[in-house]
Amino acid sequence: MAQPRKTHGAKPRASDVHILAIAGQKGGSGKSTLAICLAAEALVRKQRVLLVDADPQGTSRMWGDAALGAGHPAPTVVSMGASMIHPGQLDALVGNYDLVVIDCPGRHDETQRAALMLCDLALLPCGPSSAEAWALAGSIALVTAARQVKPALQAGVVITRKKPRTALGRSVRDDLVQSGLPVFSTELGDRVAYQEALGFGQGVTTYAPRDAAADEVRGLYDEIFNPRKEPRRG
Repeated sequence: MAQPRKTHGAKPRASDVHILAIAGQKGGSGKSTLAICLAAEALVRKQRVLLVDADPQGTSRMWGDAALGAGHPAPTVVSMGASMIHPGQLDALVGNYDLVVIDCPGRHDETQRAALMLCDLALLPCGPSSAEAWALAGSIALVTAARQVKPALQAGVVITRKKPRTALGRSVRDDLVQSGLPVFSTELGDRVAYQEALGFGQGVTTYAPRDAAADEVRGLYDEIFNPRKEPRRG
């Protein structure tokens, strides 16, 4: 089972993540960007990928449409809500894929609870300010409640939209350590390449493979799924 790297802790032991949920109650934290980029990178690595758009804004679905329209490789994209947990819904599809990525909405507790009950690992993106770290409390409470029913649920925090050449990331990491959840070593910067890639219907690792953003996504992917590689440090 995947275990995100703690700031002070052991190397992750990742092998059995089949369903990955990008969760969190706060909007604007980069959930859809993270879900799309990880799903696209898994596709690059020859995985069969299902991307579940559970956000009413439909960012992942629209990205999938853009990818198909431009002729770019894309995972299978489906839209689902809280009913994904019902028999005959997501469970009827997952066996056809190596990885399922669920793009959760913000402030939709019922849908997020369903995703947490289905996933093996939940990633909670957090922006680069102490206020955003403090706002993560509600998301952590949802994870804690889900673990009462599903003790094997793994969860970790990913710092997103970090400003280059600032100390914000370091201060946020210190705040997040107090949350009780592991914090991934890899941090995603506030980079134009992420938004440009989505607009062209691509993941950032194929749109701008030499950009720092691509390095970040590959580093996070390896930290989650490849226990043989030392995780990148932020």
